[in-house]
Amino acid sequence: MKTRWISGALGAIALLAGGAAAAQDMPKIALGMSGWTGFAPLTLAAEAGLFKKHGVDVEIKFIPQKERHLTVAAGSTQAVATTVDTFVAWTSAGVPLTQVLLLDKSKGGDGLAVRNQYNKITDLKGKTIAVDGAGTTPHFTLMVFLRRNGMSHKDVQYATLPPNPAAQAFVAGQYDGALTYEPYLSSIRNAPNAGKILLTTLDYPCVVDMLAFQPDYIKKNPKIVQAVVNGFFDALDMIKKEPEKSYEIMGAKVKQSGADFAKSASYIAWQDKAANQAYFKGELQAFMKEASEILLDVGVIKKIPDLGPMVDDSFIK
Repeated sequence: MKTRWISGALGAIALLAGGAAAAQDMPKIALGMSGWTGFAPLTLAAEAGLFKKHGVDVEIKFIPQKERHLTVAAGSTQAVATTVDTFVAWTSAGVPLTQVLLLDKSKGGDGLAVRNQYNKITDLKGKTIAVDGAGTTPHFTLMVFLRRNGMSHKDVQYATLPPNPAAQAFVAGQYDGALTYEPYLSSIRNAPNAGKILLTTLDYPCVVDMLAFQPDYIKKNPKIVQAVVNGFFDALDMIKKEPEKSYEIMGAKVKQSGADFAKSASYIAWQDKAANQAYFKGELQAFMKEASEILLDVGVIKKIPDLGPMVDDSFIK
């Protein structure tokens, strides 16, 4: 009996050693992103071992948006998540990135608040709007709202404020409008008599988040890229099957309770494989073209980059 126990124990140790060796041999990458709710399934995939199930060890790094592309250029990250318009700006600035996965779309999480006397965006001609500076997501969102209503960035005045101060200033009675996002947008919704939400990304879905790698990395490491994409889709399945557990894991990463995280998630829509396949068929390319024209018009970029290499749909088929 003792001999059998020793033999079994040695076998178990061997299995553990083999598992450890396999983990050490697994390729590792760093993925740069922020705590934005739309990116959270990537966190879930990392924390729940879903990436590892597909053969890649992914380290999530929270990196400010303005620095994220620099980490890719330096090689300290291999993948990054951000908005479509930001990828256009980064590529134009000389850091080529290829989008391989649609992560999420804002579903009312970004919006324009105005005083009660304004009923349409054209009423804001000559008025002052509190919004973050050019090159940020709030500024780009406002530019889309203006453009799609026949207006130019020159038609309004700007008070340059980050999202939270913009909302606070608006609630305090300053400015004619404010472009901000959740949870700051709800602070305006919940403020009596402050104003109203005129337009959101439900009206114009222009805050769209993607995952991208550099083109050369994709060519050399297609299996790793595929593993990351598969891990994301597995995370969406886990959210459907085990929502409470998933929200707890995702919320913990950004110091939120599962319940609070679920509330923030109601303002975004994660995109499954079918949604990815549909978006990559032409809508993404059209939106990139529009984003390029807007960024050129407001001076964020000096030239429109070659948009073709910025899209690779081979990992979502």
